[in-house]
Amino acid sequence: MSLQIGKQAPQFTLPASDGSKWSLKEQRGKKVVLFFYPKDSTPTCTQEACDLRDIYGELKELGVEVVGISMDDEKSHRKFIEKQQLPYILLSDVNHKVCEKYGVWQLKKLYGREYMGIVRSTFLIDEKGKLQQQWLKVKVKGHADAILEAVKASN
Repeated sequence: MSLQIGKQAPQFTLPASDGSKWSLKEQRGKKVVLFFYPKDSTPTCTQEACDLRDIYGELKELGVEVVGISMDDEKSHRKFIEKQQLPYILLSDVNHKVCEKYGVWQLKKLYGREYMGIVRSTFLIDEKGKLQQQWLKVKVKGHADAILEAVKASN
């Protein structure tokens, strides 16, 4: 299942790393970069989170909110944020319901073993809550720059 560009992004509310409940609906009026990643504090996920951290200031200036989603709990997210000095919040989708809505909960293979998990993906949602761009099966190298370029092109 893939989402359609120009259509409403699936709405959701999830527990956030800062102890609040974060709702996509409440972000109307600003763009949102929503990135789904498999696990806190793993090498590739840490690289992705830090690359986004490094362009966060530029994204904020362009009116964009950055939010990460994984199945880790809030405690794990807080440790990850603290250790990597991430300036944005992370959301906990422990039962992968939002991952399913966005089509990123998929069958994966590692060393011949099959299992269900989060496929690294990023969605750019516009000020009206519509899907503006999506990156599926993301390769981390250069991804943050691609996001920044897409945001600049859309402003």
